[in-house]
Amino acid sequence: MAPDDGWLERLRLELAWFTGQPLLRSRGAGAILRFQHVRPRRSGSFQPLRQHEITPDFLDRAIRALKRWNYEFLGMDEVCRRAVTLPEKRRFVALTFDGASKDLISFAYPVLARHAVPFTLYIPTAFPDGVGEAWWLGLEQVIARESRISLMMGDREQRFTVTENAAKRALFSFLETWLRSLPPADLSIAIADLCTRYRIDLAALSREASMDWEDLARLAADPLVTIGSATVNYPGLANMKDAAALREMTMGKAVAEAAFRREVRHLAFPFGDRSSFRRSHVVMAEQADFVSAVSTIPGIVDTEGRTNLHALPRIAWNGRVRSLRMMRVLVSGVAFAPVKPALRASS
Repeated sequence: MAPDDGWLERLRLELAWFTGQPLLRSRGAGAILRFQHVRPRRSGSFQPLRQHEITPDFLDRAIRALKRWNYEFLGMDEVCRRAVTLPEKRRFVALTFDGASKDLISFAYPVLARHAVPFTLYIPTAFPDGVGEAWWLGLEQVIARESRISLMMGDREQRFTVTENAAKRALFSFLETWLRSLPPADLSIAIADLCTRYRIDLAALSREASMDWEDLARLAADPLVTIGSATVNYPGLANMKDAAALREMTMGKAVAEAAFRREVRHLAFPFGDRSSFRRSHVVMAEQADFVSAVSTIPGIVDTEGRTNLHALPRIAWNGRVRSLRMMRVLVSGVAFAPVKPALRASS
């Protein structure tokens, strides 16, 4: 979303609040919220990934507000049941976290446990194994440290000079979009080339940022925690052949089930936006025996099977929007168009 579009969107949501829409026209059964990172504010002027962060204090205030608004906190099993049954009086909210980031157990879990609310964690299993590549962290570090950057893009070497933070942010956005468009093998080669040139130890960086299996076992022991899968390597499925994409889903499920000795019923499509997965992947999720699959396409969950359980919408909450008024508008559903019949849940 362009900066001007973001400003207009915030204005639209604020106007919805002040006109009373969230109180008068709430729709659907409830909403699934998606978080990525929860940690204290960091110093440094170049932080392109800050938009994916909230602070522990904001998470605490958001949970308190949702309780005050009389939302019922659910795990994903109950979300799926509510999505195919008749409407209930109370609307629900489900808290979900993508990835196996270390900050979840360090900063988010103490808040969640104190409030005794259920939540779902979607794990890409290569990361607790210590072999996942958090390429976005390597890209961030290279651009933060360097003012002259060169890398191979296809068969040509490209050079960039970035001295101001605005230029660095623009370059990060450009290269992030380019890397996400590549097939996984090509992405791995490209980020390895970049990190090698500028002496970034991507493997160590990825391990340091991720929970290990011991951390995850602690979370899995909590009955309020639902463990879901986010494939093995967290690739953009749209950049893969169908057989490889299905293998990512089935292997991620199998590894998680072996690790936790329980059925893993829920999937998160990596990245989850419209460019990262296709309709065929929705079908694959059902073929891989997942009860549900969540996207990051914004929307609310409707009742009576009107929302596809294998393409569930989620409201991504991040560091760009910190207003609880906006959260109330979004979880009410008034900001989103009604679900189309074509998106009915499969039987």
